[in-house]
Amino acid sequence: MSNKALTISEVLLSATDQIEQVLRTETEAGVDARFLLQHSLQKPYSYLLTWPEKVLSKAEADNFFTLVQRRLSGEPVAYITGHREFWTLDLKVTPDTLIPRSETELLVEIALNKLKNLGSKTFTDNPEKNPVSILDLGTGSGAIALALASEMKSAQVLATDFSASALNIARENAELNHISNILFLQSDWGKSIPEQQFNLIASNPPYVAENDPHLQKGDLRFEPAGALWADKNGFAAINQVINYAGEHLHPGGWLVIEHGFEQAETVRQMINKNNFCMVSTHKDLAGHERITSACFEPGGSHKKLRCENVS
Repeated sequence: MSNKALTISEVLLSATDQIEQVLRTETEAGVDARFLLQHSLQKPYSYLLTWPEKVLSKAEADNFFTLVQRRLSGEPVAYITGHREFWTLDLKVTPDTLIPRSETELLVEIALNKLKNLGSKTFTDNPEKNPVSILDLGTGSGAIALALASEMKSAQVLATDFSASALNIARENAELNHISNILFLQSDWGKSIPEQQFNLIASNPPYVAENDPHLQKGDLRFEPAGALWADKNGFAAINQVINYAGEHLHPGGWLVIEHGFEQAETVRQMINKNNFCMVSTHKDLAGHERITSACFEPGGSHKKLRCENVS
């Protein structure tokens, strides 16, 4: 950069142009530049809008463009700033955790809808004595579990992950967001969970195939591989989640799982092999089949009910 003093609007324009030219379609350049400047100045977006002609000091400009250079190398904005907004929460993220994505907020929305419509005595009559039980398998930063716990304050949430480092971040996020109705447990999927049943099991498991070329592109290059890809063409972890849910949901409980947009039909087939009914797949804002939900009916009683596959 030149020695000329630059304003907020000038550094944003310069950074946006650089990010756009280098990363091209991999990112929303203007949004990235804004988040980096907000973080660099420790100011809200409203400040940038109110003072576009404010001249930055050399130290402020240098610090900002140092962050921009990290972005130009491909490093995700969330890892540069150390946090990501999800649902109504501000979450700490590190390279030990998957970066929470907006698509996963659809999972939270669906799960809340299922919980609020359970209509069981467990939920409606005495939530303090018989709290709704929620399990998040593979919690990562805690995004799903904490979003559900924040909205369902009378519920008891259990969040598990195989990664101790990820669980430490999830615990920090619970403290940072003042959420107390949640427990954390290190577990390889359900293997270390004490025997119990849940009203809802949610999961965003690894579902990318090991040889998928997308793993070598964009932000995915920097995210933990174990949170992204799975064996059996991306279905190994999905299969473990579905099988666990089929053995650990209360009758009438719900499984809500995220998957790849080309995996929906296979996921429905896998779920239908277990004791589930009302199998529905929900589309994200891009129109992709992204989340599948299903209601648990043990003992084959699901065969008497009308089960639907909705794309």
